[in-house]
This record gives sequence, structure tokens and C-alpha cells, in this order.
Amino acid sequence: MGDVLATEADLLGMIKEYLTFEEFEETVQVFDKECKRKGKLVSKPRGNALRDSKTRVIQKDLLSSFDDGDHKVFFELWTENIPSEVKHTDTEAQSLEFYLHIHFSIYPLRRHPNRRERISLFKQYLETRGAALSQTTEFLPYYALPFVPNPTVHPSFKDLFQDSWIPQLKSKLEKFLLQSLKSSKTPRLSTKGNGPNNACAVQQLQLQLAESDRRITSYVRKFNKTQADYRNLIGITAELVDTLEATVSGKMISLEYLQSVYVRLFSSQMRQRMVQSTDFTRPGTASSMLRASIAPQRPKDVPMLPSLDYEKLKKDLVEGPLRLRCLLLQALRWRLTRSLPGEQRDTVLQGFISNDLLKCYNTNQKTVLDMMRSNNEVVRQYTARLINAFASLAEGRAYLSQIPKLLKVLTEALKTEDKESLTRKNVLVALQKLSLRRSQQTAMIDDGLIGWLVDELQDPDCLSDYTLEYSTALLMNLCLRTKGKRKCAEIAKHVLKVLTDLLGHENHEIRPYVNGALYSILSVASVQQEAREMSVEEILRCYNKEENPDLNRQIEFIIKQLNSGLLYKGPESDDEEDEDDNDEDLMEIDLDKEEVFQPQQRELSGESLLTTEYLGIMTNMTKVKRKSTPLPQPNDDEPLQRPVTPSSYRNVSTGITAKQYVTFPFSPLISRGDYAPELLSKPKIPRTPDTTDNQNRAHRDGRLNLAPQFSQSEPQQSNRPGSTSSTGRRGGEGEGGGKHLLMMGNQLRK
Repeated sequence: MGDVLATEADLLGMIKEYLTFEEFEETVQVFDKECKRKGKLVSKPRGNALRDSKTRVIQKDLLSSFDDGDHKVFFELWTENIPSEVKHTDTEAQSLEFYLHIHFSIYPLRRHPNRRERISLFKQYLETRGAALSQTTEFLPYYALPFVPNPTVHPSFKDLFQDSWIPQLKSKLEKFLLQSLKSSKTPRLSTKGNGPNNACAVQQLQLQLAESDRRITSYVRKFNKTQADYRNLIGITAELVDTLEATVSGKMISLEYLQSVYVRLFSSQMRQRMVQSTDFTRPGTASSMLRASIAPQRPKDVPMLPSLDYEKLKKDLVEGPLRLRCLLLQALRWRLTRSLPGEQRDTVLQGFISNDLLKCYNTNQKTVLDMMRSNNEVVRQYTARLINAFASLAEGRAYLSQIPKLLKVLTEALKTEDKESLTRKNVLVALQKLSLRRSQQTAMIDDGLIGWLVDELQDPDCLSDYTLEYSTALLMNLCLRTKGKRKCAEIAKHVLKVLTDLLGHENHEIRPYVNGALYSILSVASVQQEAREMSVEEILRCYNKEENPDLNRQIEFIIKQLNSGLLYKGPESDDEEDEDDNDEDLMEIDLDKEEVFQPQQRELSGESLLTTEYLGIMTNMTKVKRKSTPLPQPNDDEPLQRPVTPSSYRNVSTGITAKQYVTFPFSPLISRGDYAPELLSKPKIPRTPDTTDNQNRAHRDGRLNLAPQFSQSEPQQSNRPGSTSSTGRRGGEGEGGGKHLLMMGNQLRK
């Protein structure tokens, strides 16, 4: 009997320990009263006093070594006492550790500017654990710290040597230690689970680890092949530059040499067949084969996904149990995001639309959109994710635009959800994608979204990079409209202050959108006047000193716009044209990241849930997708002047062609030419007459011919190097061209 009482007392003690750990204060009080009333004994937590005392000692030692600049003691305690999962997965811990390494590295420099003995330790950290943060904008400038001779006077690092920097960092450290050392005291109840759920979780993690290893191996193999191809191409390019140099000097190139170059350009599998089948005496043969080798392959036949019973689906989505609704929202989103681009995904989307999945044509009954107002956060989040998936596809945006109350529900969620919640992020991204459509732009402007965005961007440090990027992109899209400019003119001082402040933000990804918004609203006379009173030009000149040619050119265009007298005086653009949408798809991998809802063991989910419980007959409607018309890509020299999304702009700005991934819709300004002509002028580039004529003709035809241009006349050579040929070109010019080619060849070989 005594053993039973002891076991019961221990169990009740573990329950109280767990409730206390999770801070269920009222529950603990009620639990104590109940136990006393029933005469139940509750064992006291074992070793708590000793453990708390030890924690305080560790915390004190860490802070003391921080103050003393003793990096050895500090990082020994850090390694031993901070949980490894926190150090490797928690972004706050990784950020803090980065700045702690900076603190200890520059600690001697605060007293003696010439003492650089610890800089090498920081460099070693950057090359090991710190390498994972090299792609983060916040930390990127500090990777230059080990190579700066005197960081104490360098403008990029002056904040590190301010008197306020150390107290701020120490405050962050204290808060982190309080939380992390507390979280390491795992309640006994949390360590007792060895049941089937734990085994299932371990098995799932092992499968995920194996899949990750497989992907890493595949990526490494692809990277090695790409690196080898790159080196091969650099070598061939250097040889071809030598060849061009030789031809300038009048030397002949043999067919055997060209054949050896051609062979090296192709993969090993094609070399033998190419040598046997290629006629090298026919001009253009090798170049045609090269273009054919990188042409997109014809897609293989992809099976269509099974049809679904949409009536049952819609009923369970609205009326089913909470868990089932979450599973269905997740499964429907996965059907869109995980289907293969092309006919399979188009068929899935058309099935959703033709069966009115979101009930946009039914205003009398409760719809899926109403789930955005659910009391359950997971339901709201997964509904927002599904809407975001719809908005990622051109036909999906057209469907969403037909729902009268859509924008009202989304803007309501945008303003009421927690700032960095996944629900709010998905709502923001969905609105940003919908802002590619003119009707949605108009509705957003009428709903006062511009004023809300400007207020939100007033304190950018409280926003994540992701939120900041999509917020500025949405604001820019709305500012491109005449109605949006007029809204900005009503609060011109506030808008100009926020936008010019954002130019100095550390996240450089937002600059194209900030520049585009500034350029657009500065076409309004009242905004120009306010900008002059605020000395906006002087502010812009400060940013023009940075070593960023693209940014500098865009700033110059904005300054010209500010000082131009040619203001927009045309008709209201909002009623002139039909829908002006980017008709390419913008599906992102972020849509399926950070899944908070996990199916239980043996619980149907995803496609298996849909095809098992909701199988239908002939409900998929195949529709031929309209072909997109490639439009001009954004010019890095000028601010953006047509609606974009961050994902599509990144694809184009990093060199991915618009024809492959994304096409930008024309802005009303571009299509009518409502801005100053001199702002579009480009530097004149000397061309030969026939190439100029060909290119002009290509522009008139609405296309740009990127193929090599050849003169119709045969080259005429002179017998002596310095003589003038019948074409009017001096031999000296050819000699200069040869020197230039030689420099190019040497540079490539380096």
C-alpha cells in the first residue's frame, strides 16, 4: 500500500511540476486545493533547489566572462550548457552567437586599436559555424570585418564601437539565458514518453533524414558537373578569344581546329556521333546544334489526378469536424502545390474552379472563405494558405477576383492577425499577388490599404524580411495607379518620409519596390512640391554615393522625375483598359513550409484522404491554358514601372528569362507613355549600319533578335597593316581591337 501511495504522490508531483513549468498558474492553484481537499499527497520536485542554484551560477559565470572579454571561458560554458537543438535550430540563438563572436573579437580593439590577435578567431568562426549565415543580409557586411585594417574608424562598423552597443547585446544575452537555461529543465513528465507515438516520430525523422541525404548527394553531383562544365567553357572561351585575335591579324583558322573546339562543347555521350554527322564546312551547323542541346525537352505524358466529389468536399469543409477541415484544407492545397506544372496542375485548378470550390457564386450559404473568421488559428492559417495557392496561379487570381467579399475578409485578417503569424504572412502574399489585377488594385486603394501599408512600414525593424519585402512590393503596385498616386498625395509628407527611410534599410531586396513607388508618386505636382520642401533630393544624393551602380542609376531617374515639369495630365487610367494581369504562374515553395498540423498515425491525409473518401466521377474539366505573351523585362537602370511580385522579380533579376518563368504585365504608364520622354533615353551605342537596321526592324516587329548579325558584303583586306580599306576602317583600329581581345583572353584565363 505504501508503494502505491508513493507512486501516486510522485505522479501528482510530476503533474504539478509540468503545470508549473508550462506556467498554468491558475490550474496549479486549483490542483493544490483539490489535492488537499481529497487528502492526496504531492511529492516535491527532486533536486529543484540544487538545479536552480547551479543555473544561477552558470548564468553569472557567462555574464561575468562576457564583461571581462574572456572568450575561452564563455564559449566553454556556452557549449556545455546551451542545448544543442537550440544552438542549431533557433535563429535567435544563431544570431546572438554571431554577435557574441564579434564582441569578443573586437574587445581588445576598444582599448588598443592595433591589437588584432582575436580577429583571426572571428575569421575561423566565419569559415566554420558562421558560414551558414553568409546568405543572410543582416550579417553579410560583417564578413568583411577580418579584412579591414582599422575597423574602429570604418563607417560600416562604427556602431560596434558605440558605448550603447555592449549594453544592448548584454541585455539580449540575459534574456536568452533566462529562457534557454529554463527550457533545459525538462519536467519529468515530458521524459516519460516511450510509447508508439514516440517510436513513430523517430521513424518519421529517420525517413526524412534519409531523404535529405539522398537530395544532398544528388545536389553535390549536379554541382560538381556544373562546376566542371563552367571550367570547360571558360577554357574554350579563352581559346576562342585567341582565335578572334588571330583573325584580326589576318591568320586563317583551320577546320580541324574548329572541329576540336566543337567536340569539347558537347557532352561525352554526343561527341562521337557529332563528329561523324556534322558538316563543319557549312556555317551555322555547330551553333544550331548548341542551341538544340539546351532547348527545353518535350514533357513526358503525365497522368491526371483522380476526379473528386466536390459537393461532399464543400459540405465537409464548412460543416465537418475541426480536425477534418484542417486535413481537407491541407490536402486541397497540396493537390495544387505538389501537382506537376503544366497540364496536371491546370486540370487540378480547373476542377476547383469549375466546381466552385470556394463557392464564390453562392452568396447565401456559408463558404470556405468564411473560415478566415474561425476561432481556431490553424483553420484560419490553412484557409489563408489555400487562398494564397489560388492566387499563385493566373487562372486562380481570375477566379478569386469574382468573389465580392474576398478583399474585405483578407484586409480584415491582415489588420487583426498577429504581426508575424503564418496566417498574416499568407494573407499579405495573397493580396500582393492579387494586386497584379487592375480590379483588385482599385478595390484595395478604395479600402484604404495604401495608408495602412505606409503606417505599417513606418517601423520596418519590427517586420521580418519576408513581410517587409511583400509589403513594399504591394505598396508599389498600388502606387502605380493614378488613383493610388492621388491617395499618396493626400498624405505626401508621411509617404515620402517612410519611403526615403526605407532606402537606408539593411534589407536591399526592398529597394527596387521603394524606388518604383517613389518614381511613380513623384509624377504628381503636389508630391513634388512636398518633396522639395523636405529636401528629398539631398536625401537621395546621400544614397547615390553608395557603391551600387544599379541603385545609383535608379536614384538619378527618381531625381529627374522630381525635377521634371512634365507631370501626368492624361485621363484617369483606372477605367481605360481591361484586366492587366501577369498571366504567368507564381507558385512558391514557401506555401508548404512550416506545417503546423501533422496527421496522426494511420490517419488519412493529403491525396490519400481525397481519393479514399471523396472520389468523384468526371469532375475534372480540362481547359487549354492561354499562352502568355512575353513582355519586356525590367531594366535595372530604371525604377520599376509595372506591377510585379517579389518571387517573379527575383527570377528575372537573377537572370532567369521571362519566357521561362514570369512575364510582367504592362503598367498603364508604359502603355500610354505618360512620363517624360527624356527619362527613357539610353546612351547611344555605336553599331554598324546593317546591324542597326536589323535591330530596328526587329523592334518594329515586336521582337528582339539575339542571333549573331552578319554583314552581306565580304570583308576586304589590305596588303599593308596601316592602309585604309574600302570600308573606311583603318588597320590601326583592327590592331586596337586585337589588343582589346588579348586583354579579354588574359582576363578569362585568370
